[in-house]
Amino acid sequence: KQWYQRRVRGLLPLWEMGAVTFRKQMMYVNDVSKRCVDAILSLIEQERCGDDIDGNLLNSIITMLRKLNMYTSDFEKPFLEQSTGYYNVEAEKQLNDCQVPVYLVFVTKCLNEEERRLRLYLGSSTRRQLIKTVETNLIGLHVKSLLEKGFDTMMDEGRFNDLQILYTLLNRVEEGTYQLCFFLYTYIKKRGLEIVMNPEKDKTMVQDLLQFKDSIDNIISHYFNSGDCVDVKKKAFEEFINKRPNKPAELIAKFIDTKLRSGNKEQTEEELEAMLDKVMVLFRFIQGKDIFEAFYKKDLAKRLLMSKSASIDSEKSMLGKLKRECGSQFTFKLEGMFKDMAVSKDLLSAYKEKQGETSVDLGVTVLTTGYWPTYTVDTAIIPPQLSATLDRYKTFYLDKHSGRKLVWQHSLSYCTLKATFGDDPIDKKMELKKELNVSVYQGLVLLLFNSSPRLSYQNIAESTAIEKEELCRVLQSLACSKTRVLKKRPPGKDIDADDNFEFNVDFRHKLCKIKINQIQTRETSEENLNTTEKVFQDRQYQIDAAIVRIMKARKTSTHSVLVSELYNHLKFPVKPIDLKKRIESLIERDYMERKKDDKNVYHYVA
Repeated sequence: KQWYQRRVRGLLPLWEMGAVTFRKQMMYVNDVSKRCVDAILSLIEQERCGDDIDGNLLNSIITMLRKLNMYTSDFEKPFLEQSTGYYNVEAEKQLNDCQVPVYLVFVTKCLNEEERRLRLYLGSSTRRQLIKTVETNLIGLHVKSLLEKGFDTMMDEGRFNDLQILYTLLNRVEEGTYQLCFFLYTYIKKRGLEIVMNPEKDKTMVQDLLQFKDSIDNIISHYFNSGDCVDVKKKAFEEFINKRPNKPAELIAKFIDTKLRSGNKEQTEEELEAMLDKVMVLFRFIQGKDIFEAFYKKDLAKRLLMSKSASIDSEKSMLGKLKRECGSQFTFKLEGMFKDMAVSKDLLSAYKEKQGETSVDLGVTVLTTGYWPTYTVDTAIIPPQLSATLDRYKTFYLDKHSGRKLVWQHSLSYCTLKATFGDDPIDKKMELKKELNVSVYQGLVLLLFNSSPRLSYQNIAESTAIEKEELCRVLQSLACSKTRVLKKRPPGKDIDADDNFEFNVDFRHKLCKIKINQIQTRETSEENLNTTEKVFQDRQYQIDAAIVRIMKARKTSTHSVLVSELYNHLKFPVKPIDLKKRIESLIERDYMERKKDDKNVYHYVA
């Protein structure tokens, strides 16, 4: 038979009454409850230290506490306090004894072990507090020391798995990701400055920056899944790359030049396009884009005029990238250079069609002065057989474009000469004939030997009027290089004013068409300085124009407000002292004036 007791108001159900009675009569007598909890905590600590324990027994005891409603009130708080103390001690010990990657493995193991305990015998209600206790004591309290001790080393050594573990763990604690981003910013800035600020690394600066950025991008995209890291990377690159004004912009322009030259056989067009896209990312970081423009324009001119471009399509692709990045005003002159090349080609076709067959096959490129770099005035003397041809083209051009002026720039020109040397080694009755592809200056020197087999340096200098340093390089290329079509007396690599030269009738070469390279002169620091100075001069005009625009709109302004407005208007880095000089210059030229009773206030003078 089964008996049922009707529930009476004020009395607990039989099970609950039994549990309450058990707690009062058994668990809270003679510290049974405390001793039971201490025993449980002791077993858990033994397990944390690596000893084997009876998990079933522990599960049964904790289940009993839960059913007696003693789990939260009697067990959970002491358990969390013990966990805090244990992991606090372990963290200090492990950080002192091992490297950061080993410590990260230890933390991961501890978290996994606590998750296992939660599943086996601890309640799910404890999970949030227990995991937070472990995270706080193993990670949260030691974020800065972890990053200081191991972050730079892991980044330098490319320990990607360790970095991913680090990011995952720091992402679990408050301010962890923020601290990681700060250390990433500091690391990028420090390593970037090592590349940018060392003049000995200028030759490889851009390549090193590209490799460095690729490695940072790889780490952020695969191991640091955070948009904050992307922002930090951009900020760090912008800061360190502009710590050395102007030089990175110059070197980026020259790096692009090496990639777009015809001698570059390292990459396919697809690889070149990908490389240019990466370089454009560096270009975005630099502030002195006008410096880049000056050097890029100078190098582009050489590639176009000397037919050194690897691909016109690649050139135009690069131009399109610059236009999308900086706007049409930035690329206006560069586009004008390509337009001049196309128009010159059409003009030359029309000229040849009108002239018919001539003894000299002429090629001319007409450059618009404003588009191209400024070149020195050419003083070379052109022989009659060539000057007559140039005059015919000049007459043809001016007939089509009246009012314009043509100035020949022979330093950028080249020509092909037919040369006859001594007897052919195969057929002694035949003369040895070659075609020499040379610069115009080289050609002017060689043509002098049609009238005389031997000439002195002074004779050549007077007959050609080529500038001294340039003439020395020309004579070196003809008499001292591997292709010696002239003989120098006395022999030697250097050219002196008392040297004599004679046509080398004994010259031999396996090819019929021979290119005689010019002695290449590296851009000297003085030439680079001149290019930079021209940019600085243009900047002064831009600063003046910006000051006048602002003052014309405001009529009156304080010095601090005017300087603040100028920084918003100008697109290049400028120092306050330079702005002050330009303001003083405009005051002297009566564009503006100071307020009589307050020298810090300016008035616009209409």
